Amino acid sequence: MPSVPRPAHSTTGPTMGRVTDHAFLAPLLTPEGQTLLTALRDHDPAQELAVVSRLRRDHPAELVMAAVGQARLRQRAVAKFGAEDAYLMYFTPNGVEQSTRASVGTYRAARMKALGVRSVADLCSGIGGDAIALARAGISVLAVDRDPLTAEVARANAEALGLGELIEVRCADVAEIDTSPYDAVFVDPARRGGRGRIFDPEAYSPPLSWAVEAARKAPHAALKVAPGIPHEAVPEEAEAEWISDGGDVKEAVLWFGTEPGARRATLLPSGAGLTGRGLPDPAVRPVGRYLYEPDGAVIRAHLVAEVAEELGGGLIDETIAYVTADGLVPTPYAAAYEITDELPFNLKKLKALLREREVGTLTVKKRGSAVEPEEIRRKVKPKGPNAATVLLTRVAGAPTMLIGRPAGGR
Repeated sequence: MPSVPRPAHSTTGPTMGRVTDHAFLAPLLTPEGQTLLTALRDHDPAQELAVVSRLRRDHPAELVMAAVGQARLRQRAVAKFGAEDAYLMYFTPNGVEQSTRASVGTYRAARMKALGVRSVADLCSGIGGDAIALARAGISVLAVDRDPLTAEVARANAEALGLGELIEVRCADVAEIDTSPYDAVFVDPARRGGRGRIFDPEAYSPPLSWAVEAARKAPHAALKVAPGIPHEAVPEEAEAEWISDGGDVKEAVLWFGTEPGARRATLLPSGAGLTGRGLPDPAVRPVGRYLYEPDGAVIRAHLVAEVAEELGGGLIDETIAYVTADGLVPTPYAAAYEITDELPFNLKKLKALLREREVGTLTVKKRGSAVEPEEIRRKVKPKGPNAATVLLTRVAGAPTMLIGRPAGGR
């Protein structure tokens, strides 16, 4: 089998201390390195030069720089892994950027567990974020990454979190791995290159077509892909799931061995899940008392029609994913706004209305509008004790301003 292109989990990119040097990790694992990392846990990056100068009086300069770089990465990683884990783990710049958020990894591992999966070949495993989540679900993992430093970091993370017995880390080309002994395959292709994000699935490393073939050989499989993947690129036998966390769409997953052809949106942290029923597009109707903004995962999964049916509503424009209805229906799948005004797009009228209502706290949202929210705030200069939300959009093809307030629908 030909060699698969090198995954971009390797530590190319901006230099962070000594993080791009293969020798950075071992010194940090020594008692002296651990002492430095503990001392740097809550350091202020703005005071870094002074901290480095002080530490270099008692420690080797290279070790201090490696520890400072690692401390910086750990602080960034808290948002994804939580402080308890992040301050025990080791990171590379790409590892922090590309690793799966712990909440998403935990959810996916629970799904694997529910499928009866007991062992997983984690291909393109990076620093081990998904392997950690799988192991904590009681699943044994073979974590494979081609980059030697990344594999070293993944091994250190497994040991640091007490999961070394469940996670085997192997530095190898994923194309050389025999996945037949495993219940499932998980593939996380690199979706970033030297020029940033990669949008063509066949430009992933490894390409999506290779990952799909690997998935077809296993009883179960999950392929992590970009949430913007075209629906036509999803294989017929795959279930496609879009996952959001806290309202932000994080990824899409192609599942094999589950529900072929299914389209699903999953919202974390609640775990609410919506499955497509093949409904036709909702009809366009006049703006009602309430406007609903579907979660991004719902939109990406093309499930706005399912939400509209639940709400008894319709679209405000055939090209805009806003649902309108006359009643307030609590739903986890959309944020609700009570609409007080509907105006043609006109900044002078908006400014006058906000001044009249003494609106000083202004939230500006847009969908289907080229106008930037910051431009609106700068020009209308809100002032006063009250709050309002302005939604810049199109209604039946016409640029429109909808003014209202959150209604607590989600």
